[in-house]
Amino acid sequence: MIEGILIGLNTALSLQNILIVMIGCFAGTIIGMLPGLGPMTAIALMIPITYGFDPASGLILMAGVYYGAVFGGSTSSILLNAPGVPGTVATSFDGYPMAQQGKAGKALAIAAYSSFAGGTISAIFLLIAAPSLSKISLSFRSPDYFALMILGLTAVSAFSSKGQFLKAMMMVVLGLMLASVGQDSLSDISRFTFGNMNLSDGISFVLIVMATFAMSEALTIIFRGKDPNRAAKQISLTELGSIKVNKEETIKMAKTIPRSSILGFLIGVLPGAGATIASFLAYGMERNYVNDEEKQKFGKGSVHGLSAPETANNAACSGSFVPLLTLGIPGSGTTAVMLGALLGFGIQPGPRLYQTNPEIFWSVIMSMYIGMVVLLILNLPLIPYIARILAVPRNFLIPLILFFSITGIYLISFNNFDIYLMIGIALLATFLRLYDFPMPPLILAFVLGKLMEENLRRSLLISDGSFSFLWDRPLTLIILLITVAIVGWQIYFSFKKKA
Repeated sequence: MIEGILIGLNTALSLQNILIVMIGCFAGTIIGMLPGLGPMTAIALMIPITYGFDPASGLILMAGVYYGAVFGGSTSSILLNAPGVPGTVATSFDGYPMAQQGKAGKALAIAAYSSFAGGTISAIFLLIAAPSLSKISLSFRSPDYFALMILGLTAVSAFSSKGQFLKAMMMVVLGLMLASVGQDSLSDISRFTFGNMNLSDGISFVLIVMATFAMSEALTIIFRGKDPNRAAKQISLTELGSIKVNKEETIKMAKTIPRSSILGFLIGVLPGAGATIASFLAYGMERNYVNDEEKQKFGKGSVHGLSAPETANNAACSGSFVPLLTLGIPGSGTTAVMLGALLGFGIQPGPRLYQTNPEIFWSVIMSMYIGMVVLLILNLPLIPYIARILAVPRNFLIPLILFFSITGIYLISFNNFDIYLMIGIALLATFLRLYDFPMPPLILAFVLGKLMEENLRRSLLISDGSFSFLWDRPLTLIILLITVAIVGWQIYFSFKKKA
Protein backbone atom coordinates (compact mmCIF):
# COMPACT_ATOMS: atom_id res chain seq x y z
CA MET A 1 0.00 0.00 0.00
CA ILE A 2 2.85 2.42 0.83
CA GLU A 3 4.39 1.65 -2.54
CA GLY A 4 1.03 2.34 -4.20
CA ILE A 5 0.69 5.68 -2.36
CA LEU A 6 4.16 6.73 -3.54
CA ILE A 7 3.26 5.80 -7.13
CA GLY A 8 0.02 7.77 -6.79
CA LEU A 9 1.78 10.83 -5.36
CA ASN A 10 4.42 10.71 -8.08
CA THR A 11 1.70 10.70 -10.76
CA ALA A 12 -0.75 13.13 -9.11
CA LEU A 13 1.91 15.70 -8.16
CA SER A 14 3.32 16.07 -11.66
CA LEU A 15 2.90 19.63 -12.98
CA GLN A 16 0.55 18.46 -15.75
CA ASN A 17 -1.78 16.60 -13.39
CA ILE A 18 -1.88 19.42 -10.81
CA LEU A 19 -2.96 21.78 -13.61
CA ILE A 20 -5.51 19.21 -14.78
CA VAL A 21 -6.97 18.93 -11.25
CA MET A 22 -7.24 22.73 -11.01
CA ILE A 23 -8.91 23.02 -14.42
CA GLY A 24 -11.30 20.15 -13.62
CA CYS A 25 -12.24 21.59 -10.21
CA PHE A 26 -12.80 25.09 -11.60
CA ALA A 27 -14.87 23.85 -14.57
CA GLY A 28 -16.88 21.54 -12.29
CA THR A 29 -17.58 24.34 -9.80
CA ILE A 30 -18.90 26.66 -12.52
CA ILE A 31 -21.05 23.90 -14.08
CA GLY A 32 -22.33 22.87 -10.65
CA MET A 33 -23.57 26.42 -10.01
CA LEU A 34 -25.76 26.37 -13.14
CA PRO A 35 -29.18 24.86 -12.34
CA GLY A 36 -30.08 21.95 -14.60
CA LEU A 37 -26.55 21.04 -15.65
CA GLY A 38 -24.72 18.39 -13.67
CA PRO A 39 -21.43 16.50 -13.49
CA MET A 40 -22.76 13.75 -15.78
CA THR A 41 -23.26 16.21 -18.66
CA ALA A 42 -19.89 17.86 -17.96
CA ILE A 43 -17.99 14.57 -17.90
CA ALA A 44 -19.71 13.38 -21.09
CA LEU A 45 -18.46 16.56 -22.79
CA MET A 46 -14.95 16.01 -21.33
CA ILE A 47 -14.54 12.48 -22.74
CA PRO A 48 -13.29 13.61 -26.21
CA ILE A 49 -10.79 15.96 -24.47
CA THR A 50 -9.49 13.23 -22.13
CA TYR A 51 -8.48 11.03 -25.04
CA GLY A 52 -5.63 13.47 -25.63
CA PHE A 53 -4.19 12.52 -22.21
CA ASP A 54 -2.89 9.31 -20.73
CA PRO A 55 -5.56 7.27 -18.83
CA ALA A 56 -4.45 8.45 -15.34
CA SER A 57 -4.61 12.15 -16.32
CA GLY A 58 -7.92 11.65 -18.12
CA LEU A 59 -9.53 10.05 -15.07
CA ILE A 60 -8.04 12.73 -12.76
CA LEU A 61 -9.64 15.42 -14.95
CA MET A 62 -13.06 13.70 -14.87
CA ALA A 63 -12.80 13.13 -11.10
CA GLY A 64 -11.99 16.84 -10.63
CA VAL A 65 -15.04 17.86 -12.64
CA TYR A 66 -17.19 15.39 -10.65
CA TYR A 67 -16.45 16.57 -7.12
CA GLY A 68 -16.04 20.16 -8.31
CA ALA A 69 -19.63 20.11 -9.62
CA VAL A 70 -20.96 18.67 -6.35
CA PHE A 71 -18.92 21.25 -4.42
CA GLY A 72 -20.21 24.11 -6.60
CA GLY A 73 -23.81 22.87 -6.75
CA SER A 74 -24.37 24.06 -3.20
CA THR A 75 -24.01 27.71 -4.31
CA SER A 76 -27.23 27.92 -6.35
CA SER A 77 -29.01 25.76 -3.72
CA ILE A 78 -28.10 28.21 -0.96
CA LEU A 79 -28.53 31.50 -2.83
CA LEU A 80 -31.44 30.77 -5.19
CA ASN A 81 -33.07 27.58 -3.85
CA ALA A 82 -32.28 26.15 -7.29
CA PRO A 83 -30.09 23.06 -6.74
CA GLY A 84 -27.29 22.99 -9.31
CA VAL A 85 -26.90 19.20 -9.07
CA PRO A 86 -29.22 16.54 -7.58
CA GLY A 87 -26.77 15.83 -4.74
CA THR A 88 -27.25 19.37 -3.36
CA VAL A 89 -31.06 19.33 -3.12
CA ALA A 90 -30.91 18.68 0.65
CA THR A 91 -28.44 21.58 1.02
CA SER A 92 -31.20 24.04 0.09
CA PHE A 93 -33.42 22.94 3.01
CA ASP A 94 -31.36 24.98 5.51
CA GLY A 95 -28.89 26.82 3.27
CA TYR A 96 -31.57 28.90 1.52
CA PRO A 97 -33.34 29.97 4.77
CA MET A 98 -29.92 30.95 6.17
CA ALA A 99 -29.24 33.11 3.10
CA GLN A 100 -32.68 34.75 3.50
CA GLN A 101 -31.70 35.68 7.07
CA GLY A 102 -28.75 37.71 5.72
CA LYS A 103 -26.19 34.96 6.43
CA ALA A 104 -25.37 34.04 2.83
CA GLY A 105 -21.62 34.30 3.36
CA LYS A 106 -21.75 32.16 6.48
CA ALA A 107 -23.94 29.54 4.73
CA LEU A 108 -21.49 29.31 1.80
CA ALA A 109 -18.54 29.10 4.21
CA ILE A 110 -20.18 26.28 6.24
CA ALA A 111 -20.91 24.44 2.98
CA ALA A 112 -17.29 24.92 1.81
CA TYR A 113 -15.76 23.70 5.10
CA SER A 114 -18.17 20.75 5.31
CA SER A 115 -17.52 19.76 1.70
CA PHE A 116 -13.77 19.94 2.23
CA ALA A 117 -13.93 17.91 5.46
CA GLY A 118 -16.29 15.28 3.98
CA GLY A 119 -14.17 14.92 0.85
CA THR A 120 -10.91 14.73 2.83
CA ILE A 121 -12.15 12.15 5.37
CA SER A 122 -13.65 9.97 2.64
CA ALA A 123 -10.43 10.22 0.56
CA ILE A 124 -8.54 8.84 3.58
CA PHE A 125 -11.15 6.05 3.93
CA LEU A 126 -10.76 5.30 0.23
CA LEU A 127 -6.99 5.17 0.59
CA ILE A 128 -7.09 2.74 3.50
CA ALA A 129 -10.12 0.59 2.82
CA ALA A 130 -10.84 0.49 -0.94
CA PRO A 131 -9.84 -3.16 -1.58
CA SER A 132 -11.61 -4.56 1.51
CA LEU A 133 -14.70 -2.33 1.04
CA SER A 134 -15.22 -3.81 -2.41
CA LYS A 135 -15.93 -7.16 -0.72
CA ILE A 136 -18.48 -5.52 1.63
CA SER A 137 -20.31 -3.84 -1.25
CA LEU A 138 -20.52 -7.22 -3.02
CA SER A 139 -22.27 -8.72 0.02
CA PHE A 140 -25.32 -6.43 -0.45
CA ARG A 141 -28.24 -8.14 -2.21
CA SER A 142 -31.65 -6.92 -3.39
CA PRO A 143 -33.39 -7.57 0.00
CA ASP A 144 -30.70 -5.48 1.73
CA TYR A 145 -31.16 -2.63 -0.75
CA PHE A 146 -34.95 -2.76 -0.26
CA ALA A 147 -34.51 -2.56 3.53
CA LEU A 148 -32.08 0.35 3.07
CA MET A 149 -34.66 2.21 0.95
CA ILE A 150 -37.32 1.69 3.66
CA LEU A 151 -34.85 3.10 6.19
CA GLY A 152 -34.36 6.07 3.88
CA LEU A 153 -38.11 6.74 3.71
CA THR A 154 -38.31 6.93 7.50
CA ALA A 155 -36.26 10.11 7.10
CA VAL A 156 -39.57 11.73 6.04
CA SER A 157 -40.02 12.58 9.72
CA ALA A 158 -36.97 14.80 9.36
CA PHE A 159 -38.71 16.91 6.73
CA SER A 160 -41.97 17.49 8.62
CA SER A 161 -42.31 20.28 11.13
CA LYS A 162 -44.62 20.05 14.13
CA GLY A 163 -48.15 19.05 13.09
CA GLN A 164 -47.10 18.57 9.44
CA PHE A 165 -46.40 14.83 9.45
CA LEU A 166 -49.63 13.94 7.57
CA LYS A 167 -48.86 16.48 4.84
CA ALA A 168 -45.32 15.09 4.57
CA MET A 169 -46.70 11.55 4.17
CA MET A 170 -49.08 12.74 1.43
CA MET A 171 -46.10 14.20 -0.41
CA VAL A 172 -44.27 10.87 -0.05
CA VAL A 173 -47.23 9.12 -1.73
CA LEU A 174 -47.20 11.72 -4.54
CA GLY A 175 -43.44 11.21 -4.98
CA LEU A 176 -43.85 7.41 -5.20
CA MET A 177 -46.64 7.88 -7.77
CA LEU A 178 -44.44 10.10 -9.95
CA ALA A 179 -41.57 7.59 -9.65
CA SER A 180 -43.81 4.81 -11.04
CA VAL A 181 -44.50 6.67 -14.32
CA GLY A 182 -42.87 5.11 -17.40
CA GLN A 183 -41.82 1.72 -18.70
CA ASP A 184 -41.53 -0.98 -16.07
CA SER A 185 -37.90 -2.09 -15.88
CA LEU A 186 -38.73 -5.78 -15.33
CA SER A 187 -41.72 -6.39 -17.59
CA ASP A 188 -41.34 -3.57 -20.18
CA ILE A 189 -45.02 -2.65 -19.70
CA SER A 190 -45.81 1.07 -19.88
CA ARG A 191 -47.46 2.49 -16.76
CA PHE A 192 -49.33 5.78 -16.31
CA THR A 193 -48.08 7.14 -19.65
CA PHE A 194 -51.65 7.75 -20.96
CA GLY A 195 -50.49 6.68 -24.41
CA ASN A 196 -47.85 9.42 -24.56
CA MET A 197 -44.48 8.13 -25.78
CA ASN A 198 -42.69 11.07 -24.11
CA LEU A 199 -43.48 9.52 -20.71
CA SER A 200 -42.25 6.01 -21.58
CA ASP A 201 -38.81 6.69 -20.05
CA GLY A 202 -40.36 8.15 -16.90
CA ILE A 203 -39.98 11.65 -15.48
CA SER A 204 -36.47 13.08 -15.18
CA PHE A 205 -35.17 13.69 -11.66
CA VAL A 206 -33.65 17.01 -12.75
CA LEU A 207 -37.05 18.05 -14.15
CA ILE A 208 -38.78 17.27 -10.83
CA VAL A 209 -36.13 19.16 -8.83
CA MET A 210 -36.18 22.24 -11.07
CA ALA A 211 -39.99 22.31 -11.08
CA THR A 212 -40.50 21.83 -7.33
CA PHE A 213 -37.66 24.04 -6.14
CA ALA A 214 -36.41 26.65 -8.64
CA MET A 215 -39.56 27.37 -10.69
CA SER A 216 -42.04 26.97 -7.83
CA GLU A 217 -39.89 29.28 -5.67
CA ALA A 218 -40.09 32.01 -8.33
CA LEU A 219 -43.84 31.44 -8.88
CA THR A 220 -44.54 31.41 -5.12
CA ILE A 221 -42.87 34.82 -4.77
CA ILE A 222 -45.05 36.13 -7.62
CA PHE A 223 -48.34 34.64 -6.31
CA ARG A 224 -47.74 35.78 -2.74
CA GLY A 225 -47.58 39.32 -4.04
CA LYS A 226 -44.10 40.25 -2.87
CA ASP A 227 -42.96 43.50 -4.41
CA PRO A 228 -40.95 42.38 -7.47
CA ASN A 229 -39.25 45.78 -7.69
CA ARG A 230 -37.85 45.48 -4.18
CA ALA A 231 -34.14 44.78 -4.49
CA ALA A 232 -32.54 42.48 -1.99
CA LYS A 233 -30.39 44.23 0.55
CA GLN A 234 -27.00 45.04 -1.00
CA ILE A 235 -24.40 42.74 0.45
CA SER A 236 -21.17 44.42 1.38
CA LEU A 237 -17.80 42.91 2.20
CA THR A 238 -18.14 44.02 5.84
CA GLU A 239 -21.48 42.22 6.23
CA LEU A 240 -19.84 39.08 4.92
CA GLY A 241 -17.50 39.24 7.90
CA SER A 242 -19.87 36.51 9.11
CA ILE A 243 -17.97 34.25 6.72
CA LYS A 244 -15.96 33.49 9.87
CA VAL A 245 -17.77 30.64 11.58
CA ASN A 246 -18.04 31.26 15.33
CA LYS A 247 -17.06 28.82 18.09
CA GLU A 248 -20.60 27.48 18.68
CA GLU A 249 -21.12 26.80 14.96
CA THR A 250 -17.69 25.15 14.72
CA ILE A 251 -18.62 22.78 17.57
CA LYS A 252 -21.89 21.89 15.81
CA MET A 253 -20.01 21.20 12.56
CA ALA A 254 -17.38 19.15 14.42
CA LYS A 255 -20.15 16.89 15.75
CA THR A 256 -21.94 16.56 12.41
CA ILE A 257 -19.03 16.10 9.99
CA PRO A 258 -17.58 12.77 11.28
CA ARG A 259 -20.88 10.85 11.31
CA SER A 260 -22.08 12.36 7.99
CA SER A 261 -18.71 11.55 6.38
CA ILE A 262 -18.92 7.91 7.42
CA LEU A 263 -22.55 7.58 6.32
CA GLY A 264 -21.92 9.37 3.01
CA PHE A 265 -18.87 7.29 2.21
CA LEU A 266 -20.62 3.98 2.99
CA ILE A 267 -23.68 4.95 0.90
CA GLY A 268 -21.33 5.97 -1.94
CA VAL A 269 -19.66 2.55 -1.79
CA LEU A 270 -22.99 0.82 -2.55
CA PRO A 271 -23.41 0.50 -6.33
CA GLY A 272 -26.26 2.68 -7.59
CA ALA A 273 -26.79 4.71 -4.40
CA GLY A 274 -24.74 7.91 -4.92
CA ALA A 275 -24.51 11.42 -3.48
CA THR A 276 -28.23 12.29 -3.68
CA ILE A 277 -29.40 9.44 -1.44
CA ALA A 278 -26.41 9.99 0.88
CA SER A 279 -27.30 13.66 1.39
CA PHE A 280 -30.97 12.88 2.16
CA LEU A 281 -30.09 10.09 4.60
CA ALA A 282 -27.48 12.27 6.34
CA TYR A 283 -30.00 15.10 6.71
CA GLY A 284 -32.60 12.74 8.17
CA MET A 285 -30.11 11.04 10.49
CA GLU A 286 -28.78 14.35 11.75
CA ARG A 287 -32.25 15.67 12.61
CA ASN A 288 -33.06 12.50 14.52
CA TYR A 289 -29.72 12.70 16.32
CA VAL A 290 -29.79 16.29 17.66
CA ASN A 291 -31.68 17.55 20.72
CA ASP A 292 -35.20 19.04 20.61
CA GLU A 293 -34.02 22.65 20.52
CA GLU A 294 -31.81 22.01 17.48
CA LYS A 295 -34.53 19.88 15.85
CA GLN A 296 -36.84 22.92 15.74
CA LYS A 297 -34.21 24.86 13.75
CA PHE A 298 -34.17 22.34 10.87
CA GLY A 299 -35.62 23.91 7.73
CA LYS A 300 -35.06 27.37 9.21
CA GLY A 301 -31.28 27.74 8.85
CA SER A 302 -29.76 25.00 11.01
CA VAL A 303 -25.98 24.59 10.97
CA HIS A 304 -26.42 20.82 11.47
CA GLY A 305 -28.98 20.72 8.63
CA LEU A 306 -26.62 22.49 6.23
CA SER A 307 -23.40 20.74 7.22
CA ALA A 308 -24.77 17.15 7.14
CA PRO A 309 -25.84 16.89 3.45
CA GLU A 310 -22.84 18.92 2.23
CA THR A 311 -20.47 16.59 4.07
CA ALA A 312 -22.29 13.44 2.96
CA ASN A 313 -22.60 14.26 -0.74
CA ASN A 314 -18.85 14.95 -1.08
CA ALA A 315 -18.01 11.84 0.95
CA ALA A 316 -20.30 9.79 -1.32
CA CYS A 317 -18.44 11.08 -4.40
CA SER A 318 -15.23 9.50 -3.12
CA GLY A 319 -17.10 6.39 -1.99
CA SER A 320 -18.60 5.86 -5.45
CA PHE A 321 -15.06 5.31 -6.80
CA VAL A 322 -14.76 2.14 -4.70
CA PRO A 323 -17.12 -0.03 -6.82
CA LEU A 324 -15.87 1.68 -10.01
CA LEU A 325 -12.16 1.04 -9.45
CA THR A 326 -12.34 -2.26 -7.53
CA LEU A 327 -15.33 -4.00 -9.14
CA GLY A 328 -15.86 -2.25 -12.46
CA ILE A 329 -19.41 -1.40 -11.28
CA PRO A 330 -20.42 2.29 -11.44
CA GLY A 331 -21.49 3.62 -8.04
CA SER A 332 -23.54 6.44 -9.62
CA GLY A 333 -24.68 7.75 -13.00
CA THR A 334 -21.61 9.95 -13.21
CA THR A 335 -19.17 7.13 -12.52
CA ALA A 336 -21.05 5.11 -15.17
CA VAL A 337 -19.90 7.73 -17.71
CA MET A 338 -16.36 7.43 -16.29
CA LEU A 339 -16.54 3.65 -16.70
CA GLY A 340 -17.29 4.14 -20.40
CA ALA A 341 -14.30 6.49 -20.68
CA LEU A 342 -11.99 3.97 -18.95
CA LEU A 343 -13.12 1.20 -21.30
CA GLY A 344 -12.45 3.61 -24.17
CA PHE A 345 -8.85 3.86 -22.90
CA GLY A 346 -8.67 0.06 -23.09
CA ILE A 347 -8.55 -0.31 -19.29
CA GLN A 348 -10.81 -2.78 -17.51
CA PRO A 349 -11.66 -1.65 -13.96
CA GLY A 350 -11.95 -4.50 -11.48
CA PRO A 351 -10.31 -6.29 -8.55
CA ARG A 352 -6.96 -6.48 -10.38
CA LEU A 353 -6.80 -2.79 -11.40
CA TYR A 354 -4.63 -1.75 -8.46
CA GLN A 355 -2.18 -4.51 -9.44
CA THR A 356 -2.16 -4.13 -13.24
CA ASN A 357 -2.50 -0.30 -13.37
CA PRO A 358 -1.46 0.99 -9.92
CA GLU A 359 -0.64 4.47 -11.28
CA ILE A 360 -4.32 4.93 -12.28
CA PHE A 361 -5.79 3.48 -9.08
CA TRP A 362 -3.59 5.36 -6.62
CA SER A 363 -3.21 8.63 -8.56
CA VAL A 364 -6.99 9.13 -8.67
CA ILE A 365 -7.18 8.61 -4.89
CA MET A 366 -4.28 10.99 -4.19
CA SER A 367 -5.65 13.62 -6.62
CA MET A 368 -8.90 13.72 -4.64
CA TYR A 369 -7.23 15.26 -1.62
CA ILE A 370 -5.34 17.73 -3.84
CA GLY A 371 -8.67 18.57 -5.50
CA MET A 372 -10.37 19.26 -2.15
CA VAL A 373 -7.58 21.70 -1.20
CA VAL A 374 -7.88 23.39 -4.63
CA LEU A 375 -11.68 23.71 -4.22
CA LEU A 376 -11.36 25.27 -0.77
CA ILE A 377 -8.75 27.76 -2.03
CA LEU A 378 -10.93 28.57 -5.06
CA ASN A 379 -14.26 28.91 -3.24
CA LEU A 380 -13.56 30.73 0.03
CA PRO A 381 -12.05 33.92 -1.51
CA LEU A 382 -14.91 34.04 -4.04
CA ILE A 383 -17.71 33.90 -1.43
CA PRO A 384 -18.06 37.71 -1.06
CA TYR A 385 -18.57 38.00 -4.83
CA ILE A 386 -20.75 34.90 -5.26
CA ALA A 387 -23.07 36.06 -2.45
CA ARG A 388 -23.75 39.29 -4.34
CA ILE A 389 -26.21 37.28 -6.44
CA LEU A 390 -28.65 38.08 -3.61
CA ALA A 391 -28.25 41.79 -4.37
CA VAL A 392 -29.81 41.35 -7.83
CA PRO A 393 -33.30 42.95 -7.85
CA ARG A 394 -36.11 40.38 -7.83
CA ASN A 395 -37.60 41.71 -11.08
CA PHE A 396 -34.35 40.53 -12.76
CA LEU A 397 -33.74 37.45 -10.60
CA ILE A 398 -37.17 35.78 -11.05
CA PRO A 399 -37.07 35.82 -14.89
CA LEU A 400 -33.45 34.57 -14.78
CA ILE A 401 -34.42 31.62 -12.54
CA LEU A 402 -37.31 30.75 -14.88
CA PHE A 403 -35.07 31.14 -17.95
CA PHE A 404 -32.25 28.92 -16.59
CA SER A 405 -34.77 26.30 -15.41
CA ILE A 406 -36.43 26.02 -18.83
CA THR A 407 -33.12 26.22 -20.74
CA GLY A 408 -31.48 23.64 -18.45
CA ILE A 409 -34.26 21.09 -19.00
CA TYR A 410 -34.32 21.68 -22.76
CA LEU A 411 -30.54 21.21 -23.05
CA ILE A 412 -30.82 17.84 -21.30
CA SER A 413 -33.57 16.32 -23.47
CA PHE A 414 -34.14 18.72 -26.43
CA ASN A 415 -37.83 17.89 -26.00
CA ASN A 416 -40.57 20.56 -25.78
CA PHE A 417 -42.81 18.12 -23.88
CA ASP A 418 -40.41 18.21 -20.91
CA ILE A 419 -40.78 22.00 -20.72
CA TYR A 420 -44.59 21.76 -20.63
CA LEU A 421 -44.43 18.97 -18.06
CA MET A 422 -42.04 20.97 -15.88
CA ILE A 423 -44.33 24.02 -15.99
CA GLY A 424 -47.32 21.83 -15.05
CA ILE A 425 -45.48 20.24 -12.10
CA ALA A 426 -44.18 23.68 -11.04
CA LEU A 427 -47.74 25.09 -10.95
CA LEU A 428 -48.90 22.10 -8.87
CA ALA A 429 -45.89 22.48 -6.54
CA THR A 430 -46.59 26.21 -6.18
CA PHE A 431 -50.22 25.49 -5.20
CA LEU A 432 -49.07 22.91 -2.63
CA ARG A 433 -46.40 25.28 -1.23
CA LEU A 434 -48.99 28.01 -0.76
CA TYR A 435 -50.82 25.55 1.53
CA ASP A 436 -47.58 24.66 3.37
CA PHE A 437 -47.03 21.20 1.89
CA PRO A 438 -43.29 20.36 2.16
CA MET A 439 -41.45 19.55 -1.08
CA PRO A 440 -38.45 17.55 0.30
CA PRO A 441 -40.53 14.40 1.12
CA LEU A 442 -41.72 14.30 -2.50
CA ILE A 443 -38.12 14.45 -3.76
CA LEU A 444 -36.96 11.80 -1.28
CA ALA A 445 -39.77 9.42 -2.29
CA PHE A 446 -39.10 10.05 -5.99
CA VAL A 447 -35.38 9.24 -5.54
CA LEU A 448 -36.00 6.06 -3.55
CA GLY A 449 -39.23 4.92 -5.27
CA LYS A 450 -37.75 3.27 -8.37
CA LEU A 451 -34.88 1.65 -6.47
CA MET A 452 -37.26 0.38 -3.78
CA GLU A 453 -39.70 -1.12 -6.29
CA GLU A 454 -36.99 -2.80 -8.39
CA ASN A 455 -35.32 -4.38 -5.36
CA LEU A 456 -38.65 -5.47 -3.82
CA ARG A 457 -39.75 -7.22 -7.02
CA ARG A 458 -36.33 -8.81 -7.52
CA SER A 459 -36.41 -10.05 -3.92
CA LEU A 460 -39.89 -11.53 -4.41
CA LEU A 461 -38.76 -13.29 -7.60
CA ILE A 462 -35.75 -14.78 -5.79
CA SER A 463 -37.91 -15.98 -2.86
CA ASP A 464 -40.73 -17.36 -5.15
CA GLY A 465 -43.22 -14.70 -4.06
CA SER A 466 -42.62 -15.21 -0.35
CA PHE A 467 -41.90 -12.32 2.03
CA SER A 468 -39.46 -14.52 3.90
CA PHE A 469 -36.63 -12.50 2.30
CA LEU A 470 -37.31 -9.86 4.97
CA TRP A 471 -35.84 -12.07 7.69
CA ASP A 472 -33.83 -14.71 5.78
CA ARG A 473 -30.71 -12.54 5.55
CA PRO A 474 -29.21 -11.16 8.81
CA LEU A 475 -28.19 -7.88 7.11
CA THR A 476 -31.76 -7.25 5.86
CA LEU A 477 -33.20 -8.06 9.29
CA ILE A 478 -30.74 -5.71 11.07
CA ILE A 479 -31.58 -2.79 8.74
CA LEU A 480 -35.35 -3.37 9.18
CA LEU A 481 -34.97 -3.59 12.98
CA ILE A 482 -33.13 -0.24 12.93
CA THR A 483 -36.03 1.20 10.89
CA VAL A 484 -38.63 -0.14 13.35
CA ALA A 485 -36.58 1.26 16.25
CA ILE A 486 -36.47 4.74 14.63
CA VAL A 487 -40.23 4.74 13.93
CA GLY A 488 -40.99 3.36 17.40
CA TRP A 489 -38.85 6.03 19.01
CA GLN A 490 -40.64 8.77 17.03
CA ILE A 491 -44.08 7.43 18.10
CA TYR A 492 -43.00 7.07 21.73
CA PHE A 493 -41.51 10.55 21.72
CA SER A 494 -44.73 12.03 20.24
CA PHE A 495 -46.90 10.41 22.95
CA LYS A 496 -44.44 11.48 25.65
CA LYS A 497 -44.65 15.11 24.51
CA LYS A 498 -48.48 15.00 24.53
CA ALA A 499 -48.45 13.52 28.04
